Amino acid sequence: MPDEIVVSMLDKMQKTIASLRREYGSMRAGRATPQLLDRITVDYYGTETPLNQVANISIPEARIIQIAPWEQKMITPIEKAIQKSDLGINPNNDGKVIRLILPELTQERRADLAKQAAKLAEEAKVAVRAIRRDANELVKKQLKSNEMTEDDQKDIESDIQKSTDKIIKEIDQVAAEKEKELMSI
Repeated sequence: MPDEIVVSMLDKMQKTIASLRREYGSMRAGRATPQLLDRITVDYYGTETPLNQVANISIPEARIIQIAPWEQKMITPIEKAIQKSDLGINPNNDGKVIRLILPELTQERRADLAKQAAKLAEEAKVAVRAIRRDANELVKKQLKSNEMTEDDQKDIESDIQKSTDKIIKEIDQVAAEKEKELMSI
């Protein structure tokens, strides 16, 4: 049972890092990536559907995203969804495909994105610390109900802290990589 606490906690912490990586993937860093469109949904026959499920998304050049809808009549709804999104890019279409041309990022915009990335990293750390707190409370409950010994408690709490420190370090590393990507010209 005590090992299950640590395993469950680590699983939740890994999901937090995966979520942070997804958020970072959708941040625009001057280069085109299909992940920029992951959060965009399109009205497809009355159902909000992720963009990548109604069109083929490709990157023909470093700063261009090309969207080829599987159905011709989806061009207008896709354009509207992109315009409503927080991307800040106006779509261009030629009747068959939609092209998104990413402008060069200014130094000021890069700094704003770096601050946003740091904020996301801090939120991930707060989430990890909350997971640690929940795991420690579970250990204390098990100690009170005589499901474990004090020695087991100390060992598990030590494992919990070591795991938390490792995850926080990984979050810092992921954040530093994203900041470097955002600030590089």
